[in-house]
Amino acid sequence: MTLTKRIIPCIDVDTDENGDAAVYTGVNFENLQYTGDPVEMAKRYNEAGADEFVFLDITASAEGRETMLDTVSAVADEVFIPLTVGGGLRTRSDIKETLRAGADKVSINTGALENPELIGEGAGAFGNQCIVISVDARRRFDEAGEYYSQVDGESCWFECTVKGGRKGTGVDVVEWAREAEDRGAGELFVNSIDADGTKDGYDIPLLSAVCGAVSTPVIASSGCGGPEHIHEVFTDANADAALAATIFHFDEHSIQDTKEYLDERGIPVRL
Repeated sequence: MTLTKRIIPCIDVDTDENGDAAVYTGVNFENLQYTGDPVEMAKRYNEAGADEFVFLDITASAEGRETMLDTVSAVADEVFIPLTVGGGLRTRSDIKETLRAGADKVSINTGALENPELIGEGAGAFGNQCIVISVDARRRFDEAGEYYSQVDGESCWFECTVKGGRKGTGVDVVEWAREAEDRGAGELFVNSIDADGTKDGYDIPLLSAVCGAVSTPVIASSGCGGPEHIHEVFTDANADAALAATIFHFDEHSIQDTKEYLDERGIPVRL
């Protein structure tokens, strides 16, 4: 049986000047602009036919604080599709509290790179299906990597970053994806800092490299400018799910229209 491809809207959440949770949209993880209220947006996407929903607290790790669980709980009350929450998770206790707040899955980036054993601990305690390892990747055109791809005629590798893309780690993304899978990750969530917010399309070389290296489901993220880019990442990179933000946040495309576009082109989706 062919598994359907998933369409997943995502909100990037930070605190505003009043300390309240708010959704922001940016380019290359920078120049963030206010976009809306997280609870209202969650409710809208739940009604719009999204297959899943992702809530990312985008500055929790960089600021060394916990995820805003009160807002997570309020979002969970409005969402009746699988909810993934990420940002600032460093311990098994953080995972437990986030799931208790209403998340179905947790997305971990910095915490897993700093303590890889957290992946197995989380999978063992709560099930592999709950543990999503997030990767914030950036291109590097030097000889420090392990696995190389051709990008615009040049050889490059992809580096894992932490602190919301602010700090490089020297870890090769493909090597880390394989390790995360071996340690028990149930899913990989691959973001491209180079493509983020550009609307020029997903980073196909990055996603092809990761999808070709693991059997764990891969969520493609960053760079979507329309349904044609989602079609491309499914057909050219073989991603299992496509995440998008801007095109849905600003009503440039609807989830239903996007699914119909894919269905017409032979991509199995849940209509």
